[in-house]
Amino acid sequence: MSIDLNGRVAIVTGAGGGLGRQHALALAARGAKVVVNDFGRAVSGPDGRERTAADAVVDEIRAAGGEAVANGASVTDEAAVAAMVQDTLARWGRIDILVNNAGILRDKSFAKMDLADFRLVLDVHLMGAAICSHAVWPVMKAQKHGRIVMTTSSSGLYGNFGQANYGAAKMALVGLMQTLSIEGAKDGIRVNCLAPTAATRMTEGLLPQAALDVLTAESVAPAVVFLASDEAPTRTILCAGGGTFERAYVTLTRGVHLGTGPDVADRLAEQFDAVSDRDDEQVPDSGSAQGSNEVARALAAR
Repeated sequence: MSIDLNGRVAIVTGAGGGLGRQHALALAARGAKVVVNDFGRAVSGPDGRERTAADAVVDEIRAAGGEAVANGASVTDEAAVAAMVQDTLARWGRIDILVNNAGILRDKSFAKMDLADFRLVLDVHLMGAAICSHAVWPVMKAQKHGRIVMTTSSSGLYGNFGQANYGAAKMALVGLMQTLSIEGAKDGIRVNCLAPTAATRMTEGLLPQAALDVLTAESVAPAVVFLASDEAPTRTILCAGGGTFERAYVTLTRGVHLGTGPDVADRLAEQFDAVSDRDDEQVPDSGSAQGSNEVARALAAR
């Protein structure tokens, strides 16, 4: 196995079960020291001690010969996240990898959705990832090395009925990734998105059993190992499920210059197919590509 994470330190949020647990186990198996973060409820273990889902994952990692520690901070609590980062630095001296995996669902059609549930989902997915990324950013910048994985979703990339809040949060993470990858490039910080498809507690009842049987969380974890590695790309939307890996892109068509005037809206309606033509489309290096294309077309038409 060529991907070696020995000496690396990882924080995985929402790692008490499902995808996060598998991410933590996979990173530890490659040698990373792992902070298993999960805002899980404490339960009494067989020895009578209070335990959490994160503790159980830590036990698994240690039993396999790895190093791990549990952390119960909520990703929406800035002070608790800052303390998690400081505790990690005090213990291991660095933070190389952040996997923003923590999330919740509050599914309803938009017409029936309470806006409090809309805000809550954005707080956990979007603000949680932003808070955690902001907390580790100066550490990674000083090290001149960092790997951040945002967990996006096909619900954000392509839409899904009943998930307006979840989809909005997940697509917002793509935008966060796009900018952070640009800002982190000079300091060796690579930022990517992972869009997983997996049978977890959050997807129970949403897919037929035959699909759930192949969409294991284990089959997604290799994508996180790759995105955490020295060989990781940056500004990538990597999709993974059932052992299949795809890549999604945000693209820009060449478009059609229509100029200005009272009939432009009518001509746009007539030529919308041409505007949508994907021949010669591009994957922009930054948001300035749209304006550059538009200015160039306008000047060329003079």
